[in-house]
Amino acid sequence: MNRIPFAEVQQALASILCTLGFAPDRAQTCARLFAETTRDGVYTHGINRFPRFVATIRNGCVDPAGQAVATARCGALERWDGHKGPGNLNALAAMERAIALGREHGVGCVSMGNTNHWMRAGTYGWQAAEAGMIGICWTNTMPNLPPWGGAERAIGNNPLVIAVPRAAGPVVLDMAMSQFSYGTLESYRKRGEQLPVDGGFDTEGNLTRDPAAIEKSWRPLPIGYWKGSGLSVLLDMVAAMMALGRATHEIAPDAEREAGISQMFFALNPAAFGPASQAEAIADAVVASLHNCRPATPNRKVRYPGEQTLRIREENLCLGLPVEPAVWAEILTFRK
Repeated sequence: MNRIPFAEVQQALASILCTLGFAPDRAQTCARLFAETTRDGVYTHGINRFPRFVATIRNGCVDPAGQAVATARCGALERWDGHKGPGNLNALAAMERAIALGREHGVGCVSMGNTNHWMRAGTYGWQAAEAGMIGICWTNTMPNLPPWGGAERAIGNNPLVIAVPRAAGPVVLDMAMSQFSYGTLESYRKRGEQLPVDGGFDTEGNLTRDPAAIEKSWRPLPIGYWKGSGLSVLLDMVAAMMALGRATHEIAPDAEREAGISQMFFALNPAAFGPASQAEAIADAVVASLHNCRPATPNRKVRYPGEQTLRIREENLCLGLPVEPAVWAEILTFRK
């Protein structure tokens, strides 16, 4: 594994994006988001995913010049059209607007259709929490998960993010509706490891911990079995309805042509009814209760969602971003 300084990674990715039609400032921001994702330890959706992003630009699914704009407004609620723009830039803008609405109204909500994959879902939860807001957001996806009782992929693993601000470190839940995301399955497969628990079905319909078998069958388990399946359906339905955009069954079932998706962004202002410190004290007490819980495994403490992120971030900024040599070599070919 190579270790490359953050600034070097960002500049390399930005220069490539400029050759692909990005304006320089948008190229820098887009590249920064990819680098920050790897910095924070979400390797499947950071630099490792950049070659696929380039492929979606080249095949026309992503328009480098496309920018999200509001098409309808109703108080604290807005509907936006992503105009096929880069998904991470669109999502960043949508959450920024939700935060502004939240400061004005106490709550802000932006729905967005006709956008693209937003890369790391948790990015926009961290964005809200670092602005002092409770952030909630989700996206639908191409069909990549079987509904409970179904034998083929018909719903999405629709990532959901909930983030809470704290001075001691935000609490950020970033989860897919499948027990293991496809990125996680890929990571386990590349390491030659089995999953710690059953993660889906093989092509014969048997539960398995073999990540390669699940990738082949396209039948990962929904979280909570039928509960995760139902939650996936409702997240998809709400996002598509509010954005007047595409639902999962209308999205191409191809990772390099997954386009025109629908998303929701909420920002709730903890300071709307009084000092934010009152709300933060509640969050701190919840975290303390988790840390005081007796762990099931000796010498390992119970953690809150996102607790390791700041430690991983500091380590990767100090040592350099970890990048697979083959991936970096492929990325460098894009500069030619």
